[in-house]
Amino acid sequence: MLDFKKDLKEQYQPKTTPSIIEVPEITVIAVDGAGDPNTSASYKEAIEILYALSYAIKMGNKAVLEYVVAPLEGFWEVADDFKGGGAVINDKNKFVWTSFIRQPDFVNKDVFAAALATVAKKKPGLDVSRARLETIREGLCAQAMHIGSYDNEPGTIATIDRFAVDNGYEIDMADGRRHHEIYLSDPRKVAPEKLKTVIRHPIKRT
Repeated sequence: MLDFKKDLKEQYQPKTTPSIIEVPEITVIAVDGAGDPNTSASYKEAIEILYALSYAIKMGNKAVLEYVVAPLEGFWEVADDFKGGGAVINDKNKFVWTSFIRQPDFVNKDVFAAALATVAKKKPGLDVSRARLETIREGLCAQAMHIGSYDNEPGTIATIDRFAVDNGYEIDMADGRRHHEIYLSDPRKVAPEKLKTVIRHPIKRT
C-alpha cells in the first residue's frame, strides 16, 4: 500500500535540523483562499472540499491502487510585503493561502471530474467548484521538521533561512514560490507542543 509519509521520507519526514531537497513534480487537488485559518469559514470549507474529493478518489479507485490519503499541505503568503523570513504575523486575516492534498499518479482530469460529481451529489452544500487539479513543481528548497505550536514556527523558519544562506543559497519567494507547510498531525487530536509540521522554503544559488 502506498503511504507518502512512509515511502517518501525525504519529502515528508525531514529532521528538525535543516536540509536541502529537490522536490519533484507532483499532482495535487488545490483550493485557494484568504483570511485567518483559525476563524475563516472559507478555510474550513476548503479543507472539507479537499478531504471529500481525496477520499472520493480513493474509494472509487480501489482496484487501481491501495493507498493512504496524503497529508494536508499549504502554501502561504501575506497580503502585504511579507517574504517568509521568520517574521511574526500579528494579523492573520492578511493570510493568502493555497491548501492542497497530493494525489497518486493515476489521478487525471477524468478521475478528478468523477470525484467532483460524486461529492457534489453527496454534499450539495459544498462548493466543489473551488477545487482544481494541477501539477506543481517546487524545485530546490530548504526544509526542516517543526515540532510544536503553529504560532512558534518563526524560530524554525529563521533557522531554515539561516541554514540556506550559510550554505550558499538565498530564499527565493518569487514567481509564485511560497512558504510551504505540510501538516503531519491532527491539531484536534494532538497537543500543540507535539504537533509535527514540515516547513519548506524555496531557495536558489547565490
